[in-house]
Amino acid sequence: MGTGKTSVALRFVKGQFFEHQEATIGAAFFTQILSLPEATVKFDIWDTAGQERYHSLAPMYYRGAGAAIVVYDIASMDTFVRAKKWVEELKRKASPNLVMALVANKCDLESRREVKNEDGEKFSDENGMFFMETSAKTALNINELFLETAKRLTKVSPVQQSGMNLQNEGRKTFSCCFG
Repeated sequence: MGTGKTSVALRFVKGQFFEHQEATIGAAFFTQILSLPEATVKFDIWDTAGQERYHSLAPMYYRGAGAAIVVYDIASMDTFVRAKKWVEELKRKASPNLVMALVANKCDLESRREVKNEDGEKFSDENGMFFMETSAKTALNINELFLETAKRLTKVSPVQQSGMNLQNEGRKTFSCCFG
């Protein structure tokens, strides 16, 4: 709660930042397309509420997800502790091929930092995640976060073709594409 998850998503999807963002109720949904040389990745982003009362709803959002971005606030050790719990839950319940990122947000609050960069890096390394420090306020590393996520997604998930093969008895292949 209060880590800037919505601000990270809004900065990526709409290029916007609001100093006083309302708390997310339940979940919010965003979509964005990112074109890479190897594939085009469509992000369907479920921004889940951070309040404990919504925690039980989270599995329906991450079930079947290709990636999870776990965000904490560098100026709050409590959010880092909660992020660790989220990672443990994702490792237990989500897909084994899940691409996971640990994000230290609010780097613009360096003077109030409670969580060292090294602590985030160490935890992410120990858990097979990638780590990035961001600031939704200044846009620091926001696009890079989603670019790295997209690159990793294309490595673990084969590119899906928009079409299907139809074979006749002579084993000749015909393609039928749907637009």
